[in-house]
Order: sequence, then structure tokens, then C-alpha cells
Amino acid sequence: MIALSLNLNKIALIRNSRPGDYPSVTEHARRCVEAGADGITVHPRPDQRHIRADDVRALSGMLPVELNVEGNPFAGPRPSNRADVSDYPGFMTLVRETRPQQCTLVPDADAQLTSDHGFDLERDGRRLEPLLAELQALGIRVSLFMDPDVAQIRRAAAIGADRIELYTGPYAAAFAAGRDREAILEPYRLAARAAVEAGLGVNAGHDLNLLNLRHFATIPGLREVSIGHAFTVDAIDMGLVNAVRAYQRCLGKSL
Repeated sequence: MIALSLNLNKIALIRNSRPGDYPSVTEHARRCVEAGADGITVHPRPDQRHIRADDVRALSGMLPVELNVEGNPFAGPRPSNRADVSDYPGFMTLVRETRPQQCTLVPDADAQLTSDHGFDLERDGRRLEPLLAELQALGIRVSLFMDPDVAQIRRAAAIGADRIELYTGPYAAAFAAGRDREAILEPYRLAARAAVEAGLGVNAGHDLNLLNLRHFATIPGLREVSIGHAFTVDAIDMGLVNAVRAYQRCLGKSL
């Protein structure tokens, strides 16, 4: 079955708009798990505009399901601009400390609004390879955020990745525009097949929602989807428990 990992960045963004810890990231994580989520995803960025380093630390000690921590492995430490928020220690330092079950490495620039492209491993592969080995030695499964490019995916296998996460933003945009569903899915099918043939697990994420997820979930070898923005909106509209169940139904599960 395909695992549903819920991204809590938007919960943290709401919390950060005021002092204090409301809404609580850890409480929402607990509620998502109780409602049937298979995992929790967070993406701490150096400016800590949503998920903070302390959120990752708190989640790493409380979850009965997998924690997936996303981020740029080359992002270094940065001082906090708030007295009540600890400094960002750097991505690799944070995951060495917290040891999540999975790290999804993403080529985000520090000030990037959201993830919008996969790694170019012809350029970054050599720098990434020793970091993958280090994370795996700590018992962390490593996924690389990738475009549906067969040649790049083969490079991901060659440098030792465990999984890839297919960037689904272009698929979601084309789906919303009413383009032919089979045609827009075909690059992802080819990419997923290439990944499986190379021994990689396949994850996916970005702009997946209740309208487009069921169709995307038909790609071969898909193991996990990470959904945050749309899930947060749907939780406001229909309630958190109902939203979790609706997404699981899209993946062929009933709760």
C-alpha cells in the first residue's frame, strides 16, 4: 500500500504568525497519526519561517510512525532573528541529532518560497554521495527530490540513494488545466519504472490533492506521497480526521 505522509509546515506557519505555540505542531502530528496518517513530514528551512529546528527535535521523540525530514543538505547554520526561537544549526547537524527514519534531500535555495525543481546530479552528485553514505550509516533512509528525468534518476541510483521523490508540481498544474490525464502522467510512469529497475523506491510530492491524487497513485512502484498545503486547506474545510480519511481513500485505503 502507498503510505500517506502529512506535511505540517503550514501548521507551523500559522503558529509563527503570533507568539506562543498555538497551533501546536506536535499536537497536530498526534492528531494526524490518530486519524490514520502513515507518516509525518517537515521541511525546516534556514530562516525557520515555518518548521523550526526545535519542532524537528520534538517530533523525533514522540512519533509512532515515520518522520520524514526534508531539506537542502548543503544549508549551513543561521542565527535566529527571534529571542524565543533557537538558532538553525544546519540541515546535516539537525538530522545527525534527530535521526529521522527518512531524509528527503531537496535542492532549495535559502530564500526559495517552495520546492520547484529536482536535483541536477550531473552537477551535484559528487557532493551528495558522501552525505548519502553518512546518513545511511546513521540508519536514515535517503530520498532525493527529482524531476521525472530517467537519466537523472539513474544517476540517483548510481550515487547510492535509497529512494527518489518525484516532483509532481508540473503534473498537478497540467491536471488542473484539464490536459489529457494519461499524457501528463506518462513521464512519471517512465520515471517510476526506471527507478524501480534501478533498485530505487519511489515517493512523490508537491501540489497533490484530492482531485489529482487518485490518478497519480496508479504509477508503478509508488511507495509514499507527501502532502501538506492541500491537506491543510482540506482539513479546514472538512475537519482533520475527515481529510486524512479522504486522502487515504484516494490511495485505496479505508479507515
